[in-house]
Amino acid sequence: MMTQHDIKAVIPHREPFLLLDEIRELVVLKRAVGIKHVRPDEAFFEGHFPEKPVMPGVLIIESLAQVGAVILLAHPDYQGKIAYFTGIRNAKFRKSVQPGDTLELVCELTRLRGAFGIGKAEAYVDGQLVCEAEISFAVGE
Repeated sequence: MMTQHDIKAVIPHREPFLLLDEIRELVVLKRAVGIKHVRPDEAFFEGHFPEKPVMPGVLIIESLAQVGAVILLAHPDYQGKIAYFTGIRNAKFRKSVQPGDTLELVCELTRLRGAFGIGKAEAYVDGQLVCEAEISFAVGE
């Protein structure tokens, strides 16, 4: 398991844009499962939407992309580099994510060619699929 401190040693994201609290499972260059506790005091809830707060879908996708970045950047060849988010395909949002929810973020690399990867990404709340997408990355300096 990786704590947020450990995650910060692998990916360059920092608050307020570090959207992972922990990594519960990691198979480098293959698969990872991350956790994001969606707190009621998150800044984005102030404007999205104040009367009925919902986590923006783009931030769910970004959370999934950060899990994908951990899969790549935890490999010794890529340490100290950046995983650039290069694409989103077939994104679907199945259910809203609200304050107090815990996102389970699953990403599995389906293709890796050099410094370019494609992953299947899914987000769950209480075992229910809330978001899925195919995401792609490129590792750079």
